Amino acid sequence: MIPSAEVLARYTLERQHPLTRTWVDDVRRLAILAEEHAALDILLAEDLDIATQRTARLAPGKPAEAMLNHWVAVGNDLQVMFSMRFENMNVAKPFVDATPMSRSPEPRDLPALADAAQQYYGIHNPLYLRLWSAAPGVDGTVPDRRFLAAPISELQPHDVPPGLALRPAKSVEHYDEARRAYEAVDADHPHHTEEATIQDLEDLQESADDGLLFEITVNDEWAGYAAAIIKPDDALGLPAYVVRELILARHHRGHGYGPHLSTLLAQALPDPTRIFIGTIHSANQGARTAALTAGRHDVGGWLQLPLGGV
Repeated sequence: MIPSAEVLARYTLERQHPLTRTWVDDVRRLAILAEEHAALDILLAEDLDIATQRTARLAPGKPAEAMLNHWVAVGNDLQVMFSMRFENMNVAKPFVDATPMSRSPEPRDLPALADAAQQYYGIHNPLYLRLWSAAPGVDGTVPDRRFLAAPISELQPHDVPPGLALRPAKSVEHYDEARRAYEAVDADHPHHTEEATIQDLEDLQESADDGLLFEITVNDEWAGYAAAIIKPDDALGLPAYVVRELILARHHRGHGYGPHLSTLLAQALPDPTRIFIGTIHSANQGARTAALTAGRHDVGGWLQLPLGGV
């Protein structure tokens, strides 16, 4: 039997990094988490119409039931909500998510977790099982993306290089330049394509419409984009702004601007009472170092347990 959204919320809150428990009152956070679990995890476990729509788009020819979420007792007093996902909606990159669970995962749980993921979703040939942990890692798993966060009130710009600034953008007129900036990073660091990709034009325009897209400028010259989104389901139950885009044009890289972009973006956002969160791939050491230098904290992250899919 699937727990209520409130029970799932309590499980999730108990697994959060202790530091984040000091940022937001538990009562408020439980309410946010319960809303998230009801709107995502429970709905995807019960609504066959949504499963049918997802199957038609992502796994045509497969039974819709194989797209439903499942709450499973996997052993060792561990219960988990499994969900079928696809990286960036890419049908060639299926994986199973196991984020909602009754306690944090331990190495002894991994074989049973892998078996359960294959039992319910083996038809999709998932590449890995994704877990979430506030700890740096779990033996037997591979690091994925980390959550780097801090209250906006703690992210104050200081020693900003002369000429570096942000200005609000109403449209995404430099999108082609931003795309070329990503291509330049990919050319210099081939592994970058697995760590970060440019947001769709429509998504950045959505941020612009919400007043959350900014042009990075150096001496008033366009130098990149910084964008955020209010997206609770990627915010660990925190009232947060989530970083949607942060990219510098190639000729502006290497000048020490990186650590200042987080603080400039945070202070440009309209609600200073929120938490500022961004996910950064564990292998992206440059972005991770910049975020930590800016005053953000590693408060947990996703882990991958390989499943051997094709």
